[in-house]
Amino acid sequence: MTNHPFHDGEIAVQERTGERDAARRHGAGIGSRIVPGALPFLARQRLIAVSIAGDDGHLWTSVWGGAPGFVHSEDGQRVEIATTMAATSPDDPVRPRAAAGRDIGMLAIELESRRRLRINGTIEAGSGDLVVLVRESVGNCPKYIQQRQPHDVSSTASFVPRGEQGDILNGDTRQLIERADTAFVGSLNPERGVDTSHRGGSPGFIEVVDGSTLRVPDYPGNSLFMTLGNFAIDPRASLAVIDFERGRLLALSGSTQLEFDADDPHRRTGGTQRFWTFAIREWVQFDLPRGVRWELLERSPLNPPQPPK
Repeated sequence: MTNHPFHDGEIAVQERTGERDAARRHGAGIGSRIVPGALPFLARQRLIAVSIAGDDGHLWTSVWGGAPGFVHSEDGQRVEIATTMAATSPDDPVRPRAAAGRDIGMLAIELESRRRLRINGTIEAGSGDLVVLVRESVGNCPKYIQQRQPHDVSSTASFVPRGEQGDILNGDTRQLIERADTAFVGSLNPERGVDTSHRGGSPGFIEVVDGSTLRVPDYPGNSLFMTLGNFAIDPRASLAVIDFERGRLLALSGSTQLEFDADDPHRRTGGTQRFWTFAIREWVQFDLPRGVRWELLERSPLNPPQPPK
C-alpha cells in the first residue's frame, strides 16, 4: 500500500504511537483540493490562521480577520484572500512574507460551530489579493475548540502600530500565555510545505517553563499527526497565542523538540503522555483585528483538566 498522503515524519509518529491503522482510515479525508461541500463554509469565515516562512527560513503564524467573503474559493483548487477586506496589523509578521512562490498553511475556523478547514498550498500571486494554489486540504474534528460567538462592534479606527517584540518573555507576554485557551501552530516539511493547526485547552494548557521555553501537551486527536510529523522532520515552528478578551495576539517563532512517554501524573496530555517543547527565538505582540468581539460561550468539554497550582 502506498504511503500517500503521509510523509516519512507522519508515518514515524503514527507508528511510534500505535495509531498507524487509524491514520490510514482518517487519511482518506485528505485531498488535493477543497471538497465542494466545504466551499460555502470557507466563504463565510471571518477568521483564518496563516503560517509562512520568510527568506531567512524562520516560520511565523498569525491571525487575519475580515468580513465574510474575504477568503473564498470558486473551484476548490485556488483560494483567494482579498487583502482589501482582510484586517491585519502593521506589526503582523506574516503579511510581509506573503510573496509569490512561498508555501503557506491556512486554517479557516468557525469558533461558534467548532468547525475548521485546513488548507496548505503555494502562493501564486502575492501583490494585491493573494491567490493560493491548494496542495492539500482536510477538515478537522471539533475537539478542544472553545465555542465563541462573534459580535460586530463599531470601530472606525485603523490599526495603530503599538507592537512589542523581544526574544525573552516579559511579564505581560507570560500572563497572556498563562490565561490563553486558544493558539495556532505552524510547522513545515521540506517536500510538503507549510501547515497550520489549532491547539486549544483550558487556560494554562500552554506551560511557561521559563522566559524562553514553552511546553505544550499533545491531546488525543485524529491520528494523522500532521504537526508532530512535521516536527519529526524539521524542528522549525511558530505559535500564535490569542487573548480574545484584551484583543491581543502573541506571535512566536522558534523550534521544537518532541517528548514521548513523558511523566504526566496530572494527565495534562489527556493520557497520551506526549508533549512538545518550544524554544523561543523571537516574539511579536500586537492587536487583533478590530471590529469584532468574541464572546465565550463554552470551553470544550473535552479539555483535559489543568493540574493544581
